[in-house]
Amino acid sequence: MAWHSGLVGFFAWDNNTYYQPRLLRALPKPCARVLDVGCGKGVFAARLARRAGEVDALDSSAEMIAAAKRNVPGNVTCLLGDVGEVSLPDDSYDAITSISALHHMSLPHVLPKLAAALRPGGVLVAIAHYRMEYPRDLPAQILSLLTIYGRRAVLLGVPSARRYRRELDESGMPVKDPELTLPEVRGQVRDVLPEARVRRLVQWRYELAWRKPESS
Repeated sequence: MAWHSGLVGFFAWDNNTYYQPRLLRALPKPCARVLDVGCGKGVFAARLARRAGEVDALDSSAEMIAAAKRNVPGNVTCLLGDVGEVSLPDDSYDAITSISALHHMSLPHVLPKLAAALRPGGVLVAIAHYRMEYPRDLPAQILSLLTIYGRRAVLLGVPSARRYRRELDESGMPVKDPELTLPEVRGQVRDVLPEARVRRLVQWRYELAWRKPESS
């Protein structure tokens, strides 16, 4: 029924869009060049393009890159490839971002490549999923559910919150369940980037943040 489809669309919530401002606040100033890993349809890359002079948007899905090319402005370069396999220029990016992509990858393999691609003083900031452990993660899951449905209710009365509504046509979007628990994520990150911070977030996600040391 048409009314039912409209109601479902109204309450659909885009968790990825919700966390975009958090990543934008982490960008250094000035910010000349950014790499967005797992760019999907290029929605976040387009927002990055307003803050940076140049954005490289990378994704391993040809379908996503084709969609991204239709969504991004001229200062975004869309790149098809697996970040674990492509060659990245050393010391080149002021920031590297990623939303809901790192859990598709091997952290011990990918993180050193991303670290090498950052210029000294550059920042890596990513939002990714972790695998829930019960009963330890049950309070976090309850908080996530309350957060999601509470903020969905905001959509009823706050027009500006409508930007968090999910686009229901997600055909072609790669999906993978996370394999690592949060302690396992922290352990693997610690082995590669000892000074990185891994913070639990609501909505079954974590934030990885790291600033590359300045040259001595």
